[in-house]
Amino acid sequence: MTERYLTKSRFLLAMQCPTKLYYTGKDEYADQSSQDPFLAALAEGGFQAGALARSYFPGGHMIGQLDDRTALVETTRLFERENVVLYEPAFRYENLFVRVDILVKEGKRLRLYEVKSKSWNPSEKKTFIGKKGHFTAAWKPYLYDIAFQAYVVGKAVPGFATEAFLMFADKTAKCPTDGLNQKFRIRKRSGNKAEVLTDELTSLDLSVQLLTSVPVGAYVSMVINGDGTDDFEPRGFEETLRYLADCYAVDQKISPEPGGKCGKCEFISPEENRQRKSGFKECWKEAFGWRDEDFREQLVLDLWDYRKKDSAISNGKLKIVDLEKKDLGLKEDCGDGEHGLSRTNRQFLQIEKERLHDETPYIDRDNLKREMSGWRFPLHFIDFETATAPIPFTKGRYPYEMIAFQFSHHIAEENGSVRHAGQFLLTEPGVFPNYEFLRALKTELGKDRGSVFRYSHYENTVLNVIHRQLREEENPPGDSEELLAFIESISHSSSGNECSWQGSRDMVDLLDMVKRYYYHPLTRGSNSIKYVLPAILESSFFLQRKYAEKVYGAEGEISSLNFKEKRWIEKENGTVKDPYQLLPKMFTDIVPEEMEHLMSGEEENAIRHGGAAMTAYARLQYEEMKDYERNAIIRALLQYCELDTLAMVMLYEAWREEVS
Repeated sequence: MTERYLTKSRFLLAMQCPTKLYYTGKDEYADQSSQDPFLAALAEGGFQAGALARSYFPGGHMIGQLDDRTALVETTRLFERENVVLYEPAFRYENLFVRVDILVKEGKRLRLYEVKSKSWNPSEKKTFIGKKGHFTAAWKPYLYDIAFQAYVVGKAVPGFATEAFLMFADKTAKCPTDGLNQKFRIRKRSGNKAEVLTDELTSLDLSVQLLTSVPVGAYVSMVINGDGTDDFEPRGFEETLRYLADCYAVDQKISPEPGGKCGKCEFISPEENRQRKSGFKECWKEAFGWRDEDFREQLVLDLWDYRKKDSAISNGKLKIVDLEKKDLGLKEDCGDGEHGLSRTNRQFLQIEKERLHDETPYIDRDNLKREMSGWRFPLHFIDFETATAPIPFTKGRYPYEMIAFQFSHHIAEENGSVRHAGQFLLTEPGVFPNYEFLRALKTELGKDRGSVFRYSHYENTVLNVIHRQLREEENPPGDSEELLAFIESISHSSSGNECSWQGSRDMVDLLDMVKRYYYHPLTRGSNSIKYVLPAILESSFFLQRKYAEKVYGAEGEISSLNFKEKRWIEKENGTVKDPYQLLPKMFTDIVPEEMEHLMSGEEENAIRHGGAAMTAYARLQYEEMKDYERNAIIRALLQYCELDTLAMVMLYEAWREEVS
């Protein structure tokens, strides 16, 4: 029988909610979190960051590829040396188990390094402690992680002076060479294992340290002593670990204490998935005596942008219909002279729709018509796909700089015609694509003065980043002034930008318009395009008539660069199917649950910024694969991005039909 250890990942999971220890790793429970650590590390750059960190400590012994039992034996054997460097050594104390990224032993002194896929600016003042003396939410998981490791190592091999470090990518460090990024390639092994194939690194490659070590020993001591947090009350840190480890070892469920945190529970099973149980529902049934029918109503967790969920739940207000105006602090307008629904008015609208069992959409036709009357044809709908990398592609770039590698572009004409007008995708390994991306976008949008549309602020953020990159270039491209002027024409400067501008064609944010002028009960409070699209397709007879036939990508109909005679309206049990579910899988080697996780997201964290596209790009950059696998991923990327902008077009078409 496999021994059940409390590892650092399980400890961090328990710090979110201790009941989750009972559900994790069990096939009978649905788990919407990332099922595949290989993909997560690949997308975030964890493999490359780890390999680069090891290059700063040469001559070490790799233990990470060994199974846990063998790794413990090998770690013990090598640890007998006076001085040694170990990569991913294993330590066990009672039923606590850790793997340390890098451990340096020098006599009776130990240094522990935990490598994180996160950037750090040494020139900025960072604080791990908030105003009230507690660890800040952003840094607490990192400190808990390294504290757990330091505690287990200290107990497993007592008598050593131990120092703890977190290693981050240094945002101020410029890459010293071209091609360094591609010296770290990935080969997936069995299961979730992978090996990094590292080409020989030169002294010039390592002349600038792209990763920086941040000493956190004082904060580790605070965590272990229970200072800066009340998460370990009333038992204290050590007894909390023992309690969690003992419960996990015997598979004992810790009684649930529901709260606002339940809104992000990964152990939830969609209604259509009857094969796996929902840990979330089990918790609420146990805590509140609920039955299955209680979950058919919208919960307080579903209320959009509601920030008092903990208070509401503690007061017994579990469903949104239990909430009253005073619970919202209702405001009657948007404020700042804006039109449409205020945040609290929109929340109350969601509550009233649920209370009245009203599934019809709310549409502010007057304000929509007023806004749309100011748009200039042809209308341009754009969507970007981006990624980041801890090791820059080219000399002079910084770690985790934004990489804009793809866009899609649809055009809608005043006569109602629609076409997929253009696209860009550059995935060649090691090539920094941003300026080619921008030139292609300029060509697409520079042919007229039509209005440009985005969904969320993200596209504006991306253009601001590229604007800064162009300004800071030591050897700027010859057309940099033209490119800067183009950015300034279709965007506005973000807060903190050294330059200030407001474009004459500043992009229109359809997400902002959804929040102010449109609400569909089928979205259950979500504003993600992934939820808005199927909802509006369900209620728009215009869209159903238009896209029920194979007109998309058909000759003489709606042109498409990636589809041929595609029918977007398909029904199942009388309900329109989500168009994203009609696309082929982006990865053939990923289980459906993992793909659902990669595709999920809210607003700015939706598809383009969440998992699927970023993971696909990372695989194309670093992973060894056959040509047919690469081509299949490229085709999927093009189709997914095209559907993103088509979704925006469909939203516009439905609104236009409503206000005409």
